[in-house]
Formats: sequence, C-alpha cells, structure tokens
Amino acid sequence: MKLGKWISITAGLIFLGSFIFGMQASSEPSQATGKVSSAQASSNQSTTGDRLFAAWVEKNQNFKKPSKDELKQSLTPLQYDVTQEEDTERPFKNEYWNNKKPGIYVDVISGEPLFSSTDKFKSGTGWPSFTRAISEKAMVKKQDLSLFGVRTELRSAIADSHLGHVFDDGPAPTGKRYCINSASLRFIPKEKLEAEGYGEFVSLFK
Repeated sequence: MKLGKWISITAGLIFLGSFIFGMQASSEPSQATGKVSSAQASSNQSTTGDRLFAAWVEKNQNFKKPSKDELKQSLTPLQYDVTQEEDTERPFKNEYWNNKKPGIYVDVISGEPLFSSTDKFKSGTGWPSFTRAISEKAMVKKQDLSLFGVRTELRSAIADSHLGHVFDDGPAPTGKRYCINSASLRFIPKEKLEAEGYGEFVSLFK
C-alpha cells in the first residue's frame, strides 16, 4: 500500500476529529448583525473571481495538458503521485500548509488560478485550507467513496489535477473547508503577480 493511502486514513481521522471537536479558524464567526453584509461581500467576491478566471481561460485557451511521460519529467514524484494518482501528501510536512504570505495559488501543471491567500485559514489539519476557491468554475467536484464513506473530491477544471477534498466544517462566511495538497499548487506572491502574467488578480487584495 502506498504511503499516501496511509496518509489518507490519517486525513480521514483528522476530518472526523475536526467534526467532533470543531475547527479552530483564524477569524471569529460573523455576528448576526453582519450576516447580510457578509453574504453580499461573498457574492461580490464570487462574481469578481468568476470574471478573473474567465479572462485567464480566454488568455490561455491554447493550453494542452502534457502527456504522462512529459509530466513525469516536469513534476516531482510527489507532485505526479498527488495530481495524477490521487495520492495524499504528509500533513504539516508540505510546502504551503503554514504559508501566510499574500498571493494566489495556481495549478502546478496548467497555472490556472485556484485559491487566494485572502481565503486561507488555519484549520489545524496540516494541509492548506481555504473557505472558497477564486472561482467555482475552476473546480470539478466528484464523489469519492475511497475512505470513510462519501467525500467530495476536488479536481482542477483545465488540467484535471487531483487537488484534495472539500468539507462542510469550515468557518464563515461559506462554512466550507477546501483541504488541498500543496503538491498540486504553485504559489505566486502578490508582488510577482504582474510579472507572472496574473496582474488582474491584484484586485483581490484591494
């Protein structure tokens, strides 16, 4: 059995523990008086994210996913196993679980924009966790029956990379926890967005 499968069991136990004892998010839940404004802000951000993602797709419409042999050459063994074989990296032993820098996270293969640091929170699981994606159109959700009942797998829409899973135990305003493998991601710091061709995404930090 691959190491990743044992890690998946650990992930399942962590999920069950978090469900029972509650997650420790980095921000306090919204007060009742702020629910309307929080919902409106969430809706506005989703609209902005959809627009930014659509513009990126238009600009990169000629992208073609490399072959498996090419991916084995360009990716590390861990990146390949996670993105192509649905493996799971070690918690607390991965690149971005504790990254607090402002910026965006893109697919390690295609570069498609997936998550923003503005939606990252401390979940206590040892994997990068987000309350939302930049755009839901960047995600493909699939039923995963491989461990502890039914889970929702997340894959990138363009590169079809395995990213992780989404759970319903996250903090406000979405109540979601996008639990993602660092090996599926590449982080682009805010100050390098323009140089890397993601200048439009600076608006997420204003």
